[in-house]
Amino acid sequence: MFEKALKGNKYYWMWLAFLGTFMAIAAFCYVRQFNYGLGLTGMSRDVSWGLYISQFTFLVGVAAGGVMLVLPYYVHNYKAFGRITILGEFLAISALLMCLSFIVVDLGQPMRMLNVILHAQPRSMLFYDMIVLNGYLFLNILCGWVILTAERKEVKPPKWIYFFVYLSIPFAVSIHTVTAMLYCGLPGRHFWLSAIVAPRFLASAFAAGPALIVVVALILKRVANFDVGKKALDKLATIILYAALTNMFFVGLEFFVAYYSNIPGHIHTIEYLFFGLEHDGHVYNNLVPFMRMFVLLFVVGVALLSIPYTRRQSDFWLGAGCTALFISLWLDKGIGFVLGGFVPNPLNEITEYYPTANEIFIALGIWAMGFFVLTILYKIAIGVEHEIEA
Repeated sequence: MFEKALKGNKYYWMWLAFLGTFMAIAAFCYVRQFNYGLGLTGMSRDVSWGLYISQFTFLVGVAAGGVMLVLPYYVHNYKAFGRITILGEFLAISALLMCLSFIVVDLGQPMRMLNVILHAQPRSMLFYDMIVLNGYLFLNILCGWVILTAERKEVKPPKWIYFFVYLSIPFAVSIHTVTAMLYCGLPGRHFWLSAIVAPRFLASAFAAGPALIVVVALILKRVANFDVGKKALDKLATIILYAALTNMFFVGLEFFVAYYSNIPGHIHTIEYLFFGLEHDGHVYNNLVPFMRMFVLLFVVGVALLSIPYTRRQSDFWLGAGCTALFISLWLDKGIGFVLGGFVPNPLNEITEYYPTANEIFIALGIWAMGFFVLTILYKIAIGVEHEIEA
């Protein structure tokens, strides 16, 4: 089936060349970082996780969001998701590849990733994170490819594959639960020390992943003549809406706990993120614009998905609403949650984080690599669907 990825019009190849350019720039920047060290990044002693880990955290949610397609289709036999489920499985593959890539570039020396295997520590959450991330990646590759091959042959998938399909459901939940435990298990960081980090992560995942799938499905409808169906998009919009509202409810709970308990460690981070934090006569507020944009885009996205006309009658407004929510959730979890957790530090000092150009280009290159892989996978999947229709 790989031969289908080698056939396409000029726009297909221009898109791959565009992504390849960013990948090449990122490779050059990574070589610089590899030779010099993480001193090329904006990270420091006080901010040990920066842009790389924040993107990893968000993309784990994008990968986990695919379960909102697998669960209704395979468990509840919701046939309307028949054409869109493969999009979710292939999205999970590309998102997980990006996750693992961000971990590698954050380590500085890539050989260090072998320490998790060579010096395994079952008491460490990183050990379990390695298991669930690689396990979920394997399950999606296996299930997606076997089922797509069966569709091409116009036969039912083999019965044994359904065991792995069902197994992928708890794995999807576990990848983001374990990631959340990496944060809420750190007692020195008050903002992360919360029992609702895992539920909050899952709620945002069940909105961000499907939101991206809706946007991609609408693009494929226009450029590849691949229509997943109105019913599937409408049901997916419902899932996105409820999950996004649940995530914002959890954010509201963080405000309540911070201000009602009046615990400085909780209040200071909330103030730093949304209002700016004054310390020693200086106001620190570099993340405030991002978090206010998060709230604004959330309101816009929810409004567009709540109004019947913009949700059901117009692909443009449906896509705009999902895009707004996707960017909103990226700002919340991919920027605010991770970077805000370092301010102030356990000694009540403030060190703001600014990513360097080298970091930004590496991050853009990894995102480009993810979309490059996603484009190839979708080209194969759509090629098979068109072959069956013909």
